[in-house]
Amino acid sequence: MQDTYGCINWEKSMPSSETKASQQQHKEKLKKMFTDRSWDHLEVKESMQKTFSSQRQDINGRSSIECLLENWPFLFEEDGLEVHFLELTGIPLTDTYHKSMEKKAKRLFGYMKHMVAGKHTSVMQILKRLEQAKDVHCSPEMAAFVELLLAYFNEKTDTMIRYVDDVSLPSEVTMPDLPETPCIVVCGSSIHAASRFFLSIDKVIVNDHIPTFAKAFTMMFGTYYCFNIQYPQELGSTLEFMQRCIFRINPEKGTKVMRSKNKKQYSVNPKVLTLITSVADYEWRD
Repeated sequence: MQDTYGCINWEKSMPSSETKASQQQHKEKLKKMFTDRSWDHLEVKESMQKTFSSQRQDINGRSSIECLLENWPFLFEEDGLEVHFLELTGIPLTDTYHKSMEKKAKRLFGYMKHMVAGKHTSVMQILKRLEQAKDVHCSPEMAAFVELLLAYFNEKTDTMIRYVDDVSLPSEVTMPDLPETPCIVVCGSSIHAASRFFLSIDKVIVNDHIPTFAKAFTMMFGTYYCFNIQYPQELGSTLEFMQRCIFRINPEKGTKVMRSKNKKQYSVNPKVLTLITSVADYEWRD
């Protein structure tokens, strides 16, 4: 149930117009385009859509990340991941993210500034850094939004975000330093100043050329669904808040958070529900 949580096409049959041979042809064509580093975005999206059923078969068959990276490299690029996520959940990943952030970021910042910062040092520090970053960088709100949630829920930032030297190569990021769950590797000392981001899954760098934090985060979030990965306990509240409020995935039953023997499982995390209610109440009174 956790694998299929939020999905509408978790397991899909091959289109009637396709055969195993044609699927293999599309697959090899995609691999060649990726290797040649010269591809047409529309062509990639069309081929990824046609081979969605074959991708699901490999993913649901528990192929390793290394194997998927070799056979379906565009699953780890923005174009391919977007197509797969849309087919899987019915939700346009990047478009939904940006539209939701435009509507809801200001509300969360207002609530955090006026209702939380005074009694939460970490939240106050993030808001101060945000104001400073606005003078230097474009759209620092994207990163600050996630930082605020992590601080508010008191969750482990290094389970989601790791920092390396700004000139680091993917091969220099050692496996022991990375979590098994999806992780954003920031090349630089500041999430706002970095110009390069890596995406890691299962301790493997699967993309080393992501230009912005917003792209890195949307791709990271998408991989939880596309590759049947559960939210780690250390990030459960932050990821569920983003899932429900930003990506608009609201299943009535189940949860995507890893199960814990010592904790009761809820369909909606009480902490997430409290924050949603508090922000709505603050906006109404404001």
